[in-house]
Amino acid sequence: MTRKAGAIAGIDIGSSKVAVCAGARGEAGVDIVGLGWGPSFGIRKGMVVDIEETVASITAALDETERMAGQPLTDAYVGVNGNHVDAVLSKGVIAVSRADGEITFQDVGRVIDAARAIPAHPNREIIHVIPKAYIVDGVEGIKDPVGMSGTRLEVEAHVISGSINAIKNLTTCVTRAGLNIRGLVYAPLATSALLLNKRQKSLGVALIDIGANSTSLTVYEEGDIIHTAFIPVGSAHITYDLAIGLKTNIDTAELVKIKYGSAVPERVDKHTIIDLNTFDKNEDQVTEGRYVAEIVEARLSEIFLMVKDELRKVDREGMLPSGAVLTGAGAKTDGIVELCKDQLKLPAQVGAPVVDFSGMVDKADDPVYATALGLLLWEADENPSAVGPIRLGPGALSGALGKVGGLFRHLLP
Repeated sequence: MTRKAGAIAGIDIGSSKVAVCAGARGEAGVDIVGLGWGPSFGIRKGMVVDIEETVASITAALDETERMAGQPLTDAYVGVNGNHVDAVLSKGVIAVSRADGEITFQDVGRVIDAARAIPAHPNREIIHVIPKAYIVDGVEGIKDPVGMSGTRLEVEAHVISGSINAIKNLTTCVTRAGLNIRGLVYAPLATSALLLNKRQKSLGVALIDIGANSTSLTVYEEGDIIHTAFIPVGSAHITYDLAIGLKTNIDTAELVKIKYGSAVPERVDKHTIIDLNTFDKNEDQVTEGRYVAEIVEARLSEIFLMVKDELRKVDREGMLPSGAVLTGAGAKTDGIVELCKDQLKLPAQVGAPVVDFSGMVDKADDPVYATALGLLLWEADENPSAVGPIRLGPGALSGALGKVGGLFRHLLP
């Protein structure tokens, strides 16, 4: 499929939905020109399991977005997530090249390249190298060494990589849907660009993205990522629990969850009765609203317990002043903030954009679009001098994968 020239898009391809945000950069910031989403088929835990179904899902969401935008889409930033993605700390060391010892941008590039050279399985592809801090002649904690003097330059960096086969399958699906890929971005980083400000990242914050089949955790402190984790449990598991507990089908359980689901059973009137026949004419049973809430609470408590275990691994259990920021489909659950506060012993809130948009902003605070919008911010930050509609050349990928690496300096304070 071939598409004519159009605006840039951010595409979030999840296990339950494909969300697309199309936009252009104007003098006042990012102008949203189109939003669209649809059910996702062919993706499981962030990995493609059926190429044809995945292509069809992407195409359907793109078509909806293009109809709203009134223009075609040709280029996109694509979010990468799943249990195949891993983040490790790495160190690079080089000798400063200039005879007078002044550190240049070229030196910084070389030391970051050195940090990329980590022992890894041959089927890994580096997505990002994120500098944490530089060291010049033993002096630690330097954020920007350019212009300083020294003979030895080191960097501590987070290296985020993914399975090369998983990435190839994902890029194949996107290109077959008719798009050029400008870059691949680790999805939680894109989401954090939208939902977290510099102060939160500096003081310490956990971004918890509760998707359909998984939950991702990204922890920041002093402006740096200090921990990432992939938890293989999400909001769809609440639906499965309800289907079993209510002895009904998945579709009915999902509708009950959306309308009556609550993370705090005590807030549900004990006299609330739910007639399943209102959702499915083949059903003849009734259940208590509080029973439904107890099922929802149990599964969300399990997710937060697993998040708590991850925070304990980095000695941040109950120790993040900016608390937890919730996003994803699960963040829409009634009472989830209250439950999160109780379980994690931290401040908590549902994430909202910390940047300004123009255009179709009425849906910008819907968690379903958080990652797609964050990907659009990535494009805006990568092209700071662009004014007017974003017009891009051919996709950045070369061959099957091409260059998917890159620095994430614009997210750091």
